[in-house]
Amino acid sequence: MKILHGTWIPDRNSDFIQTGNFYIWVETAELAIASTKRKVSKSAKVAETVSTKHPASLAELDLKSFLYNDLAIKDDLLQESANQRYSKDPIVFPKYFLLPTSEKKPLPSLESARYLEIESPEKFELQYWQIDCYQVSTSVKTSGYNYRRAINIVKLLNDLHFIAINNLAEVQLGSDLLFWYHYTQAFKQIIFKDQYIPAFKYRELEVKAPKSTKTSAKAKKAANQAQKFEIYPAWEIVSEKYEEELQQYVEYMPLACVSGFSEPAGQPLFCDRTTLLQHFSESLLHSILTNTPSTAQFDKQVSDSLLQKCLDFSDHHFTEPIISSDLDLEGYQQWQGWQQKIRRTQSDSAFYLCFQLQSPITEVESWQLQFQVSPKKDPSVKLPLADYWTMTAAKKKAMEKQYGKEFEQNLLLNLGYAARIYNQIWQGLETDRPIGLELDLDQAFEFLKESAWILEDAGYKVVVPAWWTPVGRRRAKMRLKGSAKKAASSKTQAKSYFGFDQLVEYQYELAIGDESISIKEWEQLVDAKSPLVKFRGEWMELDRDKMQEMLTFWQQQGQGKTEMSLIDLMKLTATDPDWEVDRESTLAEMMAKLQDKQQFEPVDNPPQLNGTLREYQRRGVAWLQYLENLGLNGCLADDMGLGKTVQIIARLVNERVANNSFPEKAKTKKTSKTTKGKKTADFVDAEPTLILTPTLLIAPTSVVGNWQKEIEKFAPHLRAIVHHGSDRIQNAPAFQDICQTHDLIITSFTLIRKDEALFGAINWHRIVIDEAQNIKNPKAAQT
Repeated sequence: MKILHGTWIPDRNSDFIQTGNFYIWVETAELAIASTKRKVSKSAKVAETVSTKHPASLAELDLKSFLYNDLAIKDDLLQESANQRYSKDPIVFPKYFLLPTSEKKPLPSLESARYLEIESPEKFELQYWQIDCYQVSTSVKTSGYNYRRAINIVKLLNDLHFIAINNLAEVQLGSDLLFWYHYTQAFKQIIFKDQYIPAFKYRELEVKAPKSTKTSAKAKKAANQAQKFEIYPAWEIVSEKYEEELQQYVEYMPLACVSGFSEPAGQPLFCDRTTLLQHFSESLLHSILTNTPSTAQFDKQVSDSLLQKCLDFSDHHFTEPIISSDLDLEGYQQWQGWQQKIRRTQSDSAFYLCFQLQSPITEVESWQLQFQVSPKKDPSVKLPLADYWTMTAAKKKAMEKQYGKEFEQNLLLNLGYAARIYNQIWQGLETDRPIGLELDLDQAFEFLKESAWILEDAGYKVVVPAWWTPVGRRRAKMRLKGSAKKAASSKTQAKSYFGFDQLVEYQYELAIGDESISIKEWEQLVDAKSPLVKFRGEWMELDRDKMQEMLTFWQQQGQGKTEMSLIDLMKLTATDPDWEVDRESTLAEMMAKLQDKQQFEPVDNPPQLNGTLREYQRRGVAWLQYLENLGLNGCLADDMGLGKTVQIIARLVNERVANNSFPEKAKTKKTSKTTKGKKTADFVDAEPTLILTPTLLIAPTSVVGNWQKEIEKFAPHLRAIVHHGSDRIQNAPAFQDICQTHDLIITSFTLIRKDEALFGAINWHRIVIDEAQNIKNPKAAQT
């Protein structure tokens, strides 16, 4: 098993604008085994500032080969290294990590320790360790045959996360890399919503005055004309949500994320979390924007502007000043004024500015976009400006407690800022007492589709009609109406209801929302010229192309009853929102059972279990029980050491309680000696209960004995037998007799194949497969 680690590491230089890169390294659990046995006490101290090679990390050549061949990272520099010993351009660099250390060896990460099933010591030191790291970047074409390296960490983290969760390689993400994956998923929304502006970074320079009083006039003049300041191009994030998420993710950030350095510092100290996260965000934003291709027309439009300076593709442009003269200072000051206006949000006022779109009663009337205000102390209160302007001076004065002393001034400023986002608002500002504006059908649709969410993201409150909300929106859909075929007997009804091969009788209907409609009505909607139409008294959005596809499908094959397997039905309704099961049919009842989340509530701790389950274990038992009651199968994927075994045992115990199969008399324990003198415990019932079909448990040979010990520990009343070894029962009648009187038969992957005929003759109640990744390849003989 290999653990993938990585973090953002700023470059160590004296530049005013600091650069950095994202670096990934690989920890191998195999190499960490030698450092696992330690006995120490609680406390931690800081070691001397030294740095040696990390013994459990992949060195440069192995790292390149693993990243390119095993993880398929498509980097041309990695490809060169994989094909020859060295690449002409370096892509792997030594970095230094401040890591917990004991007995002069770095401790395994939590992920590695869990895999090795070891406990981390309670006393450790902090020491710098040198690790070969891959610099995450990719080649980007700038012009002609020129290329430069750009940061592409977001895409790579997506790929690595996909590989890890789908077990496409023997890797696991460390807590540091997992943090960066989740943070970049959130940060992408800032970029997608364009919540950033071109910016300037200003710094004053120290100009030394001539020391001698005899300095010539020429020298004094030169000193006065010396450069007194520098201004650099940059990008600035303008988002209240970003500020909130920054603080939230700072609290989540593991120490491993702030332990990386370009060079070991004099004092072993971690980086500041907030500073590192801000630097990463700004650097990533700059890399994305300056490496995004643009058209010649766009370049012409922004020529000689601030935007052009901030999008410059030259390699060192980000760290070099672009403005240094007094003439350019005026442009910087103009930018400051512009920036302050852009950054000015409703957080500066005591109220929210709201926009409410009201749909007309008839189709010939105009839509109304009403201006409203809402006090931040009670956002549920909405005051239309039409009501405010008709108030007396005394009432307006009384409202200052809720809306602020300079309410009208702040109101008009906020309306002006909102008009820069949605230009139609200017129409409503043609009066000194704005109350709103009228929109035609096309303008209303554009507002709903494009402008409403932009205003919402900018800090304004937007109220849309209920029929446009996700809950109230009606869609054209194909409805499946029908029922499952009845089971042969009541005992098998639950199972047959949810068997994957169970056939379902159904027929298609055309529907709008919850209402079935005729072909004539459907065709009229398809022929409508507007994307917004009023249907049966309510407005709705139409996708005419999609509706035409559904109409054609219904005309070809949807007018009669037909059959489909339940699994195909589930696939159809899960992947296409335009297909729905009729709520009045038996199918709806079946689907509702599949989505009954109340069944996930943790079960009570089984009183017959010799142990106490943790809450997540009790929830896991409830989940298994819920799935089995539906005739479906589950996979417990808890991490190693979190108690999957005891959850299975608890499920078996609960099942016996539910079936009233525990004997009334207490079990007695008898001890007998084997031929080798070892004691074994046999638990017998005073009055054995007959079990029609037992559970079969298949496990790797190395853990078969562990299962037997765990059952003896937690549920000695469960009748379990191990089918293993040369003395195992191989006679079919005798094996069937054993199965009749036991709850659980335990065997191995090896013997399940050798004794296939023996096991295949039994109709097992359930099959439990431990270490189920052993059968992940469907073509393997073992599977």
